[in-house]
Amino acid sequence: MNNLTVYLLIAAAMFCLGLLAIMTRKNAIAALMGIELVLNSAALSFVAFGRFSAGNLQGQVAALFVIIVAAAEAAVALAVFLNLYRIKASTDLDQADLLKS
Repeated sequence: MNNLTVYLLIAAAMFCLGLLAIMTRKNAIAALMGIELVLNSAALSFVAFGRFSAGNLQGQVAALFVIIVAAAEAAVALAVFLNLYRIKASTDLDQADLLKS
């Protein structure tokens, strides 16, 4: 079980589940959770490659940047979703075009 393939299969499964959540969910919060799954799968891949390479920390540093970007993305997206909910009282992504004005 100390194999790179296992980590990459888990990351691929997380990526596919996140992509499925992004494409099928109409709720904004559920789509945001799908985006977080995709970013976490990328971070897992970076860490796995960093662990099985020549002992460098480049994978861990890249994963740290992915986590920082995911936190910033979540903060901005939640602010947009709260504004959408305040205007329309719904988190349906089909009504997100109301924020154009």
